Amino acid sequence: MSDTGTQTAHVVRTGTVVGAGNADRSIGQLVAAATAEMSALVHDEIALAKAEVREDVKRGVMGSAAAVIAGVFALFSLPVLSFAAAYGIHNLGLGLAWSFLIVGVAFLLLAGVLILLALRKFKKVKPPEKSIASAKETAAILQNVKPHPRETGESLKSVARSTA
Repeated sequence: MSDTGTQTAHVVRTGTVVGAGNADRSIGQLVAAATAEMSALVHDEIALAKAEVREDVKRGVMGSAAAVIAGVFALFSLPVLSFAAAYGIHNLGLGLAWSFLIVGVAFLLLAGVLILLALRKFKKVKPPEKSIASAKETAAILQNVKPHPRETGESLKSVARSTA
């Protein structure tokens, strides 16, 4: 494989251009490339955070819906249980009141199951761990970056500049 083919394969594999052209790039081009890469990194981290938060919001909505439904069933069970207790005290035997009582207890059991489902969904909601770890890693890398030291006046005087 030719040298150009090797460089092309490396670009396809890694997404970075390596070659003789990179050594000849100006400081402006290097700064522009670094800025573009930092911008892409920030955009990727924002997209990751959005995806994680979106998933947790879905879980939260499902848990909230289950809790609301459980609340509605518990609310519906109150009049039924009230009627059942009143008829039960009045009749003191099996009859219409026992049927109301069975329906009321069934509503409460259903509400209990839905509350357990809601709690299970809420426990799965957690912070966007991948985004936090990625942001911490990026911050640690950027803290270790040191600016290129500027040359002092003496070394600048010794550099001869051509006018041509």
